[in-house]
Amino acid sequence: MTLVMILMGSISDEETVRPCAELLKKLGIPFGIAVSSAHRTPVRTEALVREAEGNGCRVFICAAGMAAHLAGAVAARTLRPVIGIPVTASSLGGLDAVLSTLMMPPGFPVATLALDKAGARNAAWLAAQILALNDEVLASRLKEERAALTRGVEEASRRLEGTFGA
Repeated sequence: MTLVMILMGSISDEETVRPCAELLKKLGIPFGIAVSSAHRTPVRTEALVREAEGNGCRVFICAAGMAAHLAGAVAARTLRPVIGIPVTASSLGGLDAVLSTLMMPPGFPVATLALDKAGARNAAWLAAQILALNDEVLASRLKEERAALTRGVEEASRRLEGTFGA
């Protein structure tokens, strides 16, 4: 069973998507990952969506740069939640990807997150939160992970305060 399917428009997006895959793995969420371009391989994209749905996929995460139509192409082919990660891949600094991912027609929403690795991390968090609506064990793991993040900030503050004698 694959609960989350990660699609990226190009193999060059792999480094950007890595934090998403790592967090899903850490949380114990089964996921698949593939490269498929909305423009260069639209038939492949559609086949991957159908296959993922058949394997139990509940959430799609799509990362793409420039025209960034991958998330929209997936949203056009499924009723499952689609999360978009815009990737900086052009001289426009990612603005093109943000707008392409963000501006969807009514009825075909894409939850658009931050650019690059920050968006990738939050894509995993959002997918996990969606899945945790019906999974108490996963919800508990998310609470634990969030508590660890909180402790990390507090520990960093204590170290900083100790350094300056505050």
